[in-house]
Amino acid sequence: QVQLDESGGGLVQAGGSLRLSCAASGGTFSSYPMGWFRQAPGKEREFVAGISASGATYYADSVKGRFTISRDNAKNTVYLQMNSLKPEDTAIYYCAARWGTVVATSARAYDAWGQGTQLTVSS
Repeated sequence: QVQLDESGGGLVQAGGSLRLSCAASGGTFSSYPMGWFRQAPGKEREFVAGISASGATYYADSVKGRFTISRDNAKNTVYLQMNSLKPEDTAIYYCAARWGTVVATSARAYDAWGQGTQLTVSS
């Protein structure tokens, strides 16, 4: 029922900033916990950040202090503001939604996924 579409990826210099967007359609966006995940070549898909329907936020240790997740329910959109980017942040970033109450850190807990957007951080 829900479609997710990420955008905003690209090529950024180390230390730079970028904002990813995830637009949702076809569901009641305001009720979904949302998450951002990323997957680098040869690596497991990993949790980056999550936000509950009430606005509570959660971050992986690797991005705390650098990334900020937010949501705009009027626009059915979740954002990931990424600052102080490092080459190790290079990955495909995926937006995800789950039909539950709380944010989860496991990809297996999410029910809908976007197609992904590529972030490349150069040195």
